[in-house]
Amino acid sequence: MGDQRSNDGATPRWRPGHEPARDTSRIEAFSDAVIAIMLTLLAIEMLQFDPVLARRVGLINALTQKWPSYFAFLLTFLVIGQIWITHHNLWRYVERVDQGISIINLLLLAFVALTPFGAQLLAESLVDLPRDQACIAAALYSSIMLGQAVAFNLLLWWAHRQCLLHDDVDDDLYRAIARRYLFGPALYAAALLLSFFSPQVGLACYLGVILLYLFPGAGDLPSGRVSAGLVQSG
Repeated sequence: MGDQRSNDGATPRWRPGHEPARDTSRIEAFSDAVIAIMLTLLAIEMLQFDPVLARRVGLINALTQKWPSYFAFLLTFLVIGQIWITHHNLWRYVERVDQGISIINLLLLAFVALTPFGAQLLAESLVDLPRDQACIAAALYSSIMLGQAVAFNLLLWWAHRQCLLHDDVDDDLYRAIARRYLFGPALYAAALLLSFFSPQVGLACYLGVILLYLFPGAGDLPSGRVSAGLVQSG
């Protein structure tokens, strides 16, 4: 059996807590790929056109009958786009990667991978299902969105707890980003509760999240409090 100690016999070559720090490039590239694939699958699944139906009822009527799918595609595309922008901005602050943040990021991507399925449920909930079934479908969609929002908060919390953020990210900036990130879970939780009463009313909460992140805020772009070195590293 090989000796697990260094040549001087004093210190182990490796032990828990002494793993070399890893940069963020691989996890960012993998996340970008997953999000891009999910957007592609979303378009393939939701933007379907039936030429037989178009010949029978006319192009405009055929497209009109598909409006729930097109609406679900547009809304979900905007939500995933917001996820990508937030993910990109967050990882401008993360300087190092450990096992924990990799697992939490995989949890986030799991919810992203569920979004095409959730979009189909949302489209069905708008017109084709009985009210009780529509409420369940809308609630499942809201649960997927709530899951990814919670995962974002876990990512930020873990990165701060494990000192994975850039050294120039001070406590004030961290708290400002953390407060902003809480809006997502709050609005999606509201959408989840409203889904059991009116799936259509719950849609306003999704639009609220999208509108919220249209306006720059803490965590969206490197703050002036962060040094020029952090801006260049992003």
